[in-house]
Amino acid sequence: MSYRIRLDQKDGTPGEAQLLSGMDRFLVTVQENRAKVLAGLVALLVVLAVIGGAVWYGQRQADEAFELSRQAMVLSLDRPADKPAVADENLKKAISLYRQVIEQHPRSPAAPMALYNLGNALVQANDFPGAVEAYKRYIAAYGSNKVMLGLVYQRLAFVHLLNGDREQAVKAFSAIMEVPGALNKDQAIFELGKLEESQSRPEGALARYQDLTKNYPNSPFASEAAVRIKALEVKKAPDAGATGNVPLPVPPQAGPPAK
Repeated sequence: MSYRIRLDQKDGTPGEAQLLSGMDRFLVTVQENRAKVLAGLVALLVVLAVIGGAVWYGQRQADEAFELSRQAMVLSLDRPADKPAVADENLKKAISLYRQVIEQHPRSPAAPMALYNLGNALVQANDFPGAVEAYKRYIAAYGSNKVMLGLVYQRLAFVHLLNGDREQAVKAFSAIMEVPGALNKDQAIFELGKLEESQSRPEGALARYQDLTKNYPNSPFASEAAVRIKALEVKKAPDAGATGNVPLPVPPQAGPPAK
């Protein structure tokens, strides 16, 4: 019995798909899905337009906020001493411009400094409650800026002192010591020492001044703290007369014998 070997012959002619290059296949796909591709391109253009518009609007708002802040700064500095009415009017305008920045552009880069300067301007206007509110708003909204945070606490403490509230001033100065990276901790310690002295607590004042001279020897407040330490130590010592430290009077020497 004979067997016939059957060989499968493959068609050697390449198909249409094999003749197309990658780019050709892409173009064919695009052509077949033209409606979907166009819709995608339109959507992409819309998204880009929205992003571009938002960026443009944000930059415009930032520029406007900086311009308002600049005008306010110029007015707050332009306060002639010989023209008190002009000085007061310029300060009022500066306060109004700072408020405009804060209310209309709260997310602009100029807003934090505008809020800080608003507090300073309100202090100059003797509006201490308003200044306290401004500084507290800064602490709540922009407390992540540790360097500025220490300065704001210091300003807040001084406003409390001007308002006669020593307890709140102590809290504000003490808060500076808890701020990492604050550059005014030495001054805060010095001011706390002065407050201790003003309340007739020499032991507390002495401890503050000693802390300052030990941990911040290069501080500009260290030399005055050293002077105050000596003065407090002298006051702390018992009366010299009670300890016998005062030299006794020397009796007069007898004169030459009479002739």
